Amino acid sequence: MRALFAGLASILVGLTIFEITMQPQESERLELGLIFGGMAITMGIIAIWLPRFSRSLHSIRWTFGILSIVSFAIVLVGVVAVAGRMFLDDHDVTLLLVVLGFGIVSAVGFALSVSQPLTDDLERLADAADGVAKGDYERRIDLERHDEVGRLADSIDAMVARLGAAEHVRTLDVEARQRFFAAVGHDLRTPLASLRAAIEALRDGVAADPDRYLESMEREIGVLSSLVEDIYLLARIESGGFDLDLTVIDLTELADEAIEVVRPLADRRGVALRLESPRSVLASGGTVAMGRVLRNLLDNAVRHSPEGAEVVVTVGEDGSPSVFITDQGPGFEADFVDRAFDRFATNDPARVRDRGGSGLGLAIAGGFVTALDGEIWAEPGPGGKVGFRLPV
Repeated sequence: MRALFAGLASILVGLTIFEITMQPQESERLELGLIFGGMAITMGIIAIWLPRFSRSLHSIRWTFGILSIVSFAIVLVGVVAVAGRMFLDDHDVTLLLVVLGFGIVSAVGFALSVSQPLTDDLERLADAADGVAKGDYERRIDLERHDEVGRLADSIDAMVARLGAAEHVRTLDVEARQRFFAAVGHDLRTPLASLRAAIEALRDGVAADPDRYLESMEREIGVLSSLVEDIYLLARIESGGFDLDLTVIDLTELADEAIEVVRPLADRRGVALRLESPRSVLASGGTVAMGRVLRNLLDNAVRHSPEGAEVVVTVGEDGSPSVFITDQGPGFEADFVDRAFDRFATNDPARVRDRGGSGLGLAIAGGFVTALDGEIWAEPGPGGKVGFRLPV
């Protein structure tokens, strides 16, 4: 359709110019209209055919070359027709054809020369796309062009950069997930083996003190229950299936309650707990959720503190209600702080079991704070440093 409109427009423009400049007679006007009409029809047919034909060619340079030849051929036919109407002799017509032939050769050479850089740049695009398809996310095109090809190259480079970043995150997530499942498998295997051994001892009647065996079994069942509960809770947080029951909460009061809950563990490990808060600090949150966040962060700080150390809980209002928990342990590694609250992430791949816990405490805390529209972060060591803020 566009080719038809272009042909009609060219006929009208040509006839208008001819009418203004030559003031032709009626017969001349008719002849020139036929010539222009024939040229326009030919151009329309070629405009429809050439794009389809060019898709079967192996290089865009051939398209430029064919386009130049066809364009000059159309002009040549028009010029010859007009030359015959002008009663030129054979010598003049021959000279005109020679000049036009030279123009065709020059135009083809010029088209092929101009198309060479474009062809090279398109080949670079193809090579880069092929490299990315094979997993080379470091490949860049870096074309110095300001046209459509240059913008396409810039878009491809930006896309590859994003793909590379996503692949890096995916690799870290896969590695973290593998470590997580290995750690959970260890945490499951150890109490299960202990339970199996105790049951066999009781069944075979070789348990010297059955009550002690039963107490040990009860502790191992508690470990398993805690692990299963943490996994289930984390799944509910990530799926949005946990009811936060938003209300006005007192962070100072909740921090004091969390300290009392964790104090028996701290006493067994010889770790002192201290709360610093000048007054009540009110925030928007959930009592159950925030209590769990504070207990998890305190539990993590106590388990990673050396004997005789102190864990400090600071509650204040630094622009918004905030809590900071610091300990005197080794702290987080610098390259881990950005992933400290991600699921499957762990700062201790070895997961030494004598520290206890399911290893999901930080992920659960981060999930609750994020669900409350708050912000939570960790800072690199030495010394464990964790903080979070909540809406007013």
